[in-house]
Amino acid sequence: MAMDKYEVVFISTPLIGNLVPTVEFAHHLTRHDPRFSATILIITVHERPIVNLYTQSLATAASHSQSHVNFIHLPTVQPPTPDQYQSSLGYTSLFIDKHKPHVKHAISTLASTTSVAAFFVDMFTTSMIDVAQDLGIPCYLFFASPASFLGFMLHLPALATQLAADFVDSHSGLIAPKDSAIELIVPTFSKSLPPSVLPSSVLKRNKDGYFWYLEHARRYTETMGIVVNTFLELEPHAIESLSISGLPPVYPVGPILDHAGASQWHPDGAQLHDSIMEWLDQQPPSSVVFLCFGSMGSLEGPQLREIAIGLERSGYRFLWSIREPPKGKLDLPGEYTNVEAVLPAGFLDRTAGLGLACGWVQQVRVLSHQAIGGFVSHCGWNSILESVWYGVPIATWPVYAEQQMNAFELVKELGLGVEIRLDYREGSDLVVAEELERGLRRLMDGEDEVKAKVREMKSKSRTALMENGSSCKSLASLIQEISGRIQGLKKDC
Repeated sequence: MAMDKYEVVFISTPLIGNLVPTVEFAHHLTRHDPRFSATILIITVHERPIVNLYTQSLATAASHSQSHVNFIHLPTVQPPTPDQYQSSLGYTSLFIDKHKPHVKHAISTLASTTSVAAFFVDMFTTSMIDVAQDLGIPCYLFFASPASFLGFMLHLPALATQLAADFVDSHSGLIAPKDSAIELIVPTFSKSLPPSVLPSSVLKRNKDGYFWYLEHARRYTETMGIVVNTFLELEPHAIESLSISGLPPVYPVGPILDHAGASQWHPDGAQLHDSIMEWLDQQPPSSVVFLCFGSMGSLEGPQLREIAIGLERSGYRFLWSIREPPKGKLDLPGEYTNVEAVLPAGFLDRTAGLGLACGWVQQVRVLSHQAIGGFVSHCGWNSILESVWYGVPIATWPVYAEQQMNAFELVKELGLGVEIRLDYREGSDLVVAEELERGLRRLMDGEDEVKAKVREMKSKSRTALMENGSSCKSLASLIQEISGRIQGLKKDC
């Protein structure tokens, strides 16, 4: 008897932090069960050439391999005009929505030749749920952030009432609590949340980013299930709190990581990576602190100078990835042509034997190196999972998106990191050199309990993906649910 074949379709927000885990999950699913093939629909954003290089490399790699993951580049659309949005999330949400006719055509074409078993949207492509409903295809949410933040998003419509009643606009443009003692209760956090760690889009209530957060959150419950890139041992409280009636079932399947990293497609990949790894090879084990702020993270000149002073005073070996702030509203950080010009005079000369300052860096490969002893991180969820996988403790320095909440969870809930700041964001007071230096000493020389917990979680992260591990079992349940639903439809026919 011929084996049943199932096609699953994915669409991702066109950002590296969303797209990479989506691609890796598609590969993970199809490797786990040979009945499944996947097609990923690619949205092109001309203003983000690095993202486009990544997507082009995917199609090239797929054509030269036996992978069961294919890629379709959707036709380009006219972007929203500036009068239609106030925030980057507003732009992204409207831009994605304009692709609905092309997505419907692509899936309809696939469905004419194969059985499309499921359509996966992500946290900001929820308008595509309309396409799934029009075509009668089961729709699932792939959530590339933590279960704790998923719970926040699901709770946000209810939380909006409290934000309206207990918060007022402030001169900073962010809403502020009327009473400084106010804290927020979100079921996926065991501790109450200080308002200062909420995402900027939520704290800018008079901008359209707040509306879009609410709109996306509202639609999550229209899906058949929610797949989360986390694992039970890492977020037991958050995952357990999501197991309530009225919500779609939640499947923690992580950690899903891109272990190969970007060296194969990034324009500075191989040559820069080789020089960095050669330098790390010369350093003692666990002696280097690694500073990196993510694919969208950058800091202004005054903050860079404070970091430089703090690093030099600390005396620790360091690898520091420095990115130039984006030039346009929709651009990504770039590379400095002369990084020495934004650092204190003589800094690079004085620290030449101690540290290495560079531009873009292949983060996952660096974290895997035995010389790395600590990670000053923006606390993007992919970065947290990578640091856990390689057993590297984090010092928290969030910058954007939900990173402040991730930092809070990491330090206050999970005990897997040390605090530099939990609530840093654009417009915050500078992290001064002394503040960084204190954080580095806790990260590199203190907090033995944190280091022990990180080592333990490293082992648990790997066990979760093994046969009979928690994430392996969860993936099997998801596969059973998808295939069972299709079998039920066939019987009904």
